[in-house]
Amino acid sequence: MITFSRRDALRLGLAGLALPGLSGLAFAGPAAEPPLLLVLLHLRGGCDGLNLVSPANDPDFMAARASELRVGDDGFALADGAAPGIDFRLHAAAPALAELYGARHLAVIHAAGLTDGNRSHFVAIDMMDRGIADPNALAHTDSGWLARCGRARAEGAVTNVSATATPGGEFRGLAAALALPDLSGGVMPAGGPQAAAVLANLYAGASGPVAEAGREALAALAAIDRRLARDAAGKVVAYAPEGKANYAAAGELARPLQVLAQLVKMEVGLSTATLDLGGWDTHENQAGRLRGQVAKLSAGLGALWEDLHRWQGRMVVVAMSEFGRRLRSNKSGGTDHGRGGIALVLGGTVLGGRMAGGWPGLTPERLDEQVDLAVVNDYRQIMTEVLTAADGRAPPPNVFPGFTPGPSLGLFRG
Repeated sequence: MITFSRRDALRLGLAGLALPGLSGLAFAGPAAEPPLLLVLLHLRGGCDGLNLVSPANDPDFMAARASELRVGDDGFALADGAAPGIDFRLHAAAPALAELYGARHLAVIHAAGLTDGNRSHFVAIDMMDRGIADPNALAHTDSGWLARCGRARAEGAVTNVSATATPGGEFRGLAAALALPDLSGGVMPAGGPQAAAVLANLYAGASGPVAEAGREALAALAAIDRRLARDAAGKVVAYAPEGKANYAAAGELARPLQVLAQLVKMEVGLSTATLDLGGWDTHENQAGRLRGQVAKLSAGLGALWEDLHRWQGRMVVVAMSEFGRRLRSNKSGGTDHGRGGIALVLGGTVLGGRMAGGWPGLTPERLDEQVDLAVVNDYRQIMTEVLTAADGRAPPPNVFPGFTPGPSLGLFRG
């Protein structure tokens, strides 16, 4: 008797095998009118938004922060600030982001995140993955918000992909999602064609949700593998970005971004993708560490934008962290877990070149628990507007249960 564990499923790129309602894939090609591609880039560890985009001339900010943990005159001035009189400055290590902002493709939302004051990485990530803001709701919200939103899916399309080792938490409960951290060696199951044949035979005559999900996932992997360019010896040809795109400075973000770019160019019907960039948990020695992370983020998004220049009008990228950092720097040259973070929204239809949303200020009476930048821009509001722009309709109410959208942040062109 052959058994198939969830760990095996994840290693093979098969997400959520135990779910019903799946049909086989013919892979006849993507829809003629695909939805906008939504890319979620998770800044794991709690990115210090106040050090990425600083209210440089705010006296409370300057009094609370060591100079090396705030952006000064060396940073990029962001016109159209969220608050009159505040000189918002983008980190000096982010020239590509500054260029995208200046070209009005990038919008910045400060004081963004979870409205609940949770400072646990794992709990905060879990809450955002499931589309909730109350930790008590975790016990009865099993699925991820992307699994519930019902994005358009064309017949034969490889719609949902995480360019990571395991599927993104937003896909929890969605069987039709793949984890593809690398394409350079092909995407056949571990063990190659023989293993693929064994699994295909295993599922061919079987019934039930596991078999259906297995057949679908194997078909998706095979379809992607067939589209990879190979040389005469059958080896996958190294990916070559277009134009002046150079992922080299993106560090560990380079490979997942190139996986994303390859899948987009294959025209397999991709509509949603998730990626991770960790390393933002800067409790100590933040100045140098954060500079390195910002440089990777900036270089990576700049390269992706250049590489996918033909698809810019069909793409929306959202970069966000689970929470921000404390206003006051600590004695270790870093910052501890805080509340209000930052979100970046990039795309051809984005109304960029502006700081969107509200700004609560940093005076003591406006701080959350008198220590943190308050959250005034709910992450669910951001994602509601993104989904509405991407799909041409507002998401169903169950996508973000208990949330009522507020006034628009105006993230997209009308």
